[in-house]
Amino acid sequence: MKKNPFYQKDPDKYALWNMLVNRDISAFVRQDWDMVKDDFLEEEFMGIDAGKFTNVDHWNLAFPDLESYKDVWLNHAKQLGSTNLDEDLEEALHRITVLQDIEIKNDTALLHKKFYGEIKTREGNNIATDWQTLYRCKKVNDQWKIVGFTGYMPLFNETTNPTPGIGKRMPAGASQHVTAGPYAPVLVVDPGKLVVISGQASIDRQGNVIGDTIEEQTVYTLDNCSNQLASAGCTLQDVFKVNVYIKDLNEWPRFNAIYKDYFQEPRPVRTAVQTGLLMSLLVEVELWAVKK
Repeated sequence: MKKNPFYQKDPDKYALWNMLVNRDISAFVRQDWDMVKDDFLEEEFMGIDAGKFTNVDHWNLAFPDLESYKDVWLNHAKQLGSTNLDEDLEEALHRITVLQDIEIKNDTALLHKKFYGEIKTREGNNIATDWQTLYRCKKVNDQWKIVGFTGYMPLFNETTNPTPGIGKRMPAGASQHVTAGPYAPVLVVDPGKLVVISGQASIDRQGNVIGDTIEEQTVYTLDNCSNQLASAGCTLQDVFKVNVYIKDLNEWPRFNAIYKDYFQEPRPVRTAVQTGLLMSLLVEVELWAVKK
């Protein structure tokens, strides 16, 4: 089970994250709809399937009611559950799932859930995940409910905008928090198809530090890394070099307990140093990857 990066400091985000990550994955793996049925506001539910198309004219009302979504959800859970995988399904789903952007206004919320990377089968094939879902939620009697979503939206669309005379560019989907310094968050380097990201930390888009413990900050940091890599068309499985900057090496075993679940064999080479970090940050991670 993935560590919730919001902990109890932000109870609404904590509850929403638990509902759409830990509980959703647990129910899906067990093919148990009863575990999540109360997470929906049935009378207001509507689901849209984007089909990975950027053209909204191709999006369709695939789930006009909750029953239609339940049938597809159970069918997908059964299909994936019967697939002969080379790793534990629940661990794999946690590894490829990122939920960071949660916008709350009064009793409504908008959540961006993304899926990056591949799940390997024992036959040597890869099940690719490269989409995102936009969830709409509503608080009813102090409980958050899902009222609808737009699913299977495409991930970042990379555009080529090179600097004249320089073989590097920042992908269109790259972003960083508002307090960031004078640096690019991620660059695609040509030729050689190298992708290098600046050090990532547990900082949201508004520049706030997320999490008080090394576990919470490691989850948010590595999810930030996944977001930046995805903007350049890469995943954590394309990473070959990792540099870790940690405030206290005594917390290294706790960092590693989270880190190991993000990477498959062969894992990247890695360097780690103890150093001072800005604000209340406990860890910072930078990555080098090879673009396929």
